[in-house]
Amino acid sequence: MQDNSNLSVLVIDPNPGMRGSLQNMLTQSSITKIDFAVNASTAIKQVDKRKYDLILCEYDLEGGGAESGQDGQQLLEDMRHHKLIGLGTIFIIITSEGVYSKVVSAAELTPTDYILKPFTVDTLSVRINRAIERRAVFLPTYHLIGQGNLREAIKSAAAGEASHPRHVADFARLRADMHVTLGELPQAEDIYTDILASKSIGWASLGLARVLFAQDKIEEAEAVVTKLIEDNPKFMAAYDLLAKCHEMNGAAYRAQKTLEEAVAISPHMVRRLRRLGEVALEAGDVVVAEKSFKQVVSKSKYSEFRDPEDHVKLVKTLLKKGDANQAGSVIRDMEKSLRGNAAIDACKAVSVALLHESAGNTSAAVTELNAAVAAVRLSKGLSSDFKMGLARTCLSNRLDNAAAEVMLTVMNDVDSNVSMQDAMSVFVKAGRPDLAEGMNSRLMTQVRELLDLAAEKGNMGDVKGAVQTLLEAQHMAPKNVQVMLALAKAILRQLEDLGWDHPLAEVCISQIEAVRKTDPGNPLLPGLTEDYHGAQRKYGISS
Repeated sequence: MQDNSNLSVLVIDPNPGMRGSLQNMLTQSSITKIDFAVNASTAIKQVDKRKYDLILCEYDLEGGGAESGQDGQQLLEDMRHHKLIGLGTIFIIITSEGVYSKVVSAAELTPTDYILKPFTVDTLSVRINRAIERRAVFLPTYHLIGQGNLREAIKSAAAGEASHPRHVADFARLRADMHVTLGELPQAEDIYTDILASKSIGWASLGLARVLFAQDKIEEAEAVVTKLIEDNPKFMAAYDLLAKCHEMNGAAYRAQKTLEEAVAISPHMVRRLRRLGEVALEAGDVVVAEKSFKQVVSKSKYSEFRDPEDHVKLVKTLLKKGDANQAGSVIRDMEKSLRGNAAIDACKAVSVALLHESAGNTSAAVTELNAAVAAVRLSKGLSSDFKMGLARTCLSNRLDNAAAEVMLTVMNDVDSNVSMQDAMSVFVKAGRPDLAEGMNSRLMTQVRELLDLAAEKGNMGDVKGAVQTLLEAQHMAPKNVQVMLALAKAILRQLEDLGWDHPLAEVCISQIEAVRKTDPGNPLLPGLTEDYHGAQRKYGISS
């Protein structure tokens, strides 16, 4: 009999009677390490504090009081999107048969399993044991992924395919995902193509379409995802990719209609509603944009990851519609329900500035924009899109220095996906190429300062600090050969002094290969390449 006594379990259910019943059932199955949460908010806090092997979650969390807000599926979405639970966490949703039929038909973030009420202790035990047995098959690969050792994880998954024929497709999916993470899109494409050659599987078709899209094969991606939707109209993530294809082809109206169709089928996915609002607003359809952003604000109300930028988007939409009164109400709601950090302060200031701007009160708008810029300087978590929008508004109000300062925060953010070209285009499109040139000069000055700082840290023995500083420089100047060489050299020193680090090693070899493409005759390349392979040999890492 399987021993589950060491399993850690989180039970999420608003009903005290059901919590007690589940505790009794789990105890009869020799599971005693049990924590409880009554709603999504408390569950997020619990999962943030510790890791669980198993999460049992009631689908209907509405009984959890005023703070409940989300259902079990939405909670799972938040936990996975924000990486609060890993691949090895088992998530089982408990639901009634009537709700199950609705949820499963449109589910896109599927849990490990569903259990339909009413059920017995034997049913619960069998389902948990089945999930544990399946997880055990994948744990060696999951551990390597968790360590960042994707090369060995790919080999582990390949070995898993050979030794566990029942799970061939799942291991292949893991291999493809890892190749995508490593930027090896053709390899991922081959895996998805091989899977589809033997059997039509929705996730494989979506994976193929995504790697085609990432390789700018937009027409091919659109054809694959269109066929996927024809075959499986409930495969919701396919609509999101199809909308992206339409956008890339300049067909904004078709993108909007695709997202509207998806929202009609599955109306609770906040990120899709947000994207629909953004696409509709850009297309000038303020009716759809207003409806979408209102739903986003409403549905996010009880999320631990509530985004104040959603209020700004709703304010923009209402002002574009000409409804200043309602925009003011949204701002007042933001002031009452959101408070406590610089990001929220920035969003409030931008919203008020937009309201003043719409009323022709330029001086008041400028005051608020300056306040927003000051808040951005202190904030964490604001999106690059928000900051770039603020920079554009500053430029339209002739606040050149403020716009430049905001764009520098974007370029200094190592988590930003904004390229230098994208940043410069903000000024060029505003008719200020002179500011673009000035920004480029300031960035290059910062890069040189970071190179000097990294060298200083290296000389003082702070090898980790040197690497982190050079990663910042690499973000600002990703094609600068001097930065690539310095970063590769610094990482090699950290590997030598502090031990092997799989993710950093991947960065190192990627920098060496980037130099090889950009400057194949560089005299430092042979030495760096040999040092990298020497580090691999030292730590027994296969090449």
